[in-house]
Amino acid sequence: MNYAYSELYLEDAIRNMGEMVEYVDECDDISVDDFFKFFILSGYAERWEKGDPCVIAGMSGTELHHQVMRKCGIDKDDWAPALIRYDAGSSYWSGYILAYYQWKYNVPFSSIFHTTDYSYFIDLYPAMHTVSEEICIDTINKQLREKQRQTRLQAYRKRLGLSQKELSELTGVNLRTLQQYEVRDKDINKASMEKVIRLANALYCNPKDLLEK
Repeated sequence: MNYAYSELYLEDAIRNMGEMVEYVDECDDISVDDFFKFFILSGYAERWEKGDPCVIAGMSGTELHHQVMRKCGIDKDDWAPALIRYDAGSSYWSGYILAYYQWKYNVPFSSIFHTTDYSYFIDLYPAMHTVSEEICIDTINKQLREKQRQTRLQAYRKRLGLSQKELSELTGVNLRTLQQYEVRDKDINKASMEKVIRLANALYCNPKDLLEK
């Protein structure tokens, strides 16, 4: 398998990612999802993905957090001190398993966070934190690949627990047309704005959230 970087750095990398995510979750004013946007924009995510030893092992997770924020023009003289923990809570575990997954499957962070968000990893914690890393990341890989196959329309519909027929009745969009959008037989990006707005209103999202990239 083509791992993201040498396994020699893996232990340091997963520990540092766990520390960084825990620090953001508990000590920063921004959400973990917003922080990963900074992580990607700063260029540090790409350096991590390439196995840059300075990034994945050369500094602690807290120090890496500070470097990312400074690179994005945000700095403080009074950052909260590093957390010193002797057990792994849900946020530490989420970062830890995220780093393990990224290493094992060599997936860019931008792709991961395009498919899902931080809450996905937190939701895995109760059932997965006691199983082996390999079982956990295999489960993540299967679930995220399934999510990637979903259209945004399908994801929003399922999130609300609506059937295709129910959504069709709510919006007046033809059931067959709706089904074609969900399996990409028709391009929702070419649908009329009126139709997309009706779907978005029924799904409690912005019209642009239903368009495919």
